[in-house]
Amino acid sequence: MKSSDSELIETPVSSEEIFRGKVVHLFRDTVRLPNGKTATRELMRHPGAAAVVPLTEDENVILVRQYRYPFAQVMLEIPAGKLDPGEEPLVCAKRELTEETGCEAAELVPLGVFYPSVAILDEKIHLYLARGLTFCAANPDDDEFLHVEQRPLREMVEAVMRGEVPDGKTQTAILKTWYYLHGK
Repeated sequence: MKSSDSELIETPVSSEEIFRGKVVHLFRDTVRLPNGKTATRELMRHPGAAAVVPLTEDENVILVRQYRYPFAQVMLEIPAGKLDPGEEPLVCAKRELTEETGCEAAELVPLGVFYPSVAILDEKIHLYLARGLTFCAANPDDDEFLHVEQRPLREMVEAVMRGEVPDGKTQTAILKTWYYLHGK
C-alpha cells in the first residue's frame, strides 16, 4: 500500500447481517470515511473459489457449458467451484477439475487471484493452469448439469477479445494462460 493510500481507508463502525444464505451472506455495514463522516456499505461475503484452465498438450482448453440462472443463459466457462470450509484453494481446484471434467492434472500452475466484483462482493477466485492431464470419470454435484467440450486456446482468446465469453473468471484465466505460455 502506498503511503497516500492511507488517506483512502474506510474504517468499519458496525455491521448488521441482513441475510444468511447457503453460499453468500449479505451485510449492511456502517463505515467511517477518511473525512470523518459515516456511510453505509452493503456487501456480500463469500467463502472464495478456485477456477482452472485445463490445457491439453496440443493447447486445447477443456471447458464446461452450463446454465446460469441469474442471466437466464447457458455459458461456456472454465471449471470452477467454491471452497469448502477450511479447504485450501489448490485442493478445491483439483476437486472441481475432476468433478466437472473428469480430468486430473500432473501440474497446477497458480495464475493469481481474481476479484469478480470489488464494490459489493468479497469473493476471491484463485486461478490455476492445469497441465499434464489424464482423464477419468466426471462426478458433478447433484444440482450441477453441464456439458464438457474442448476448444483451442487461441480460439478462446479470440472469443474473449470479441466479447463472446461474458464470464469474468474465464476471460481473465484464458488471457493469463495465453500470456503465461506465449506472452513473455
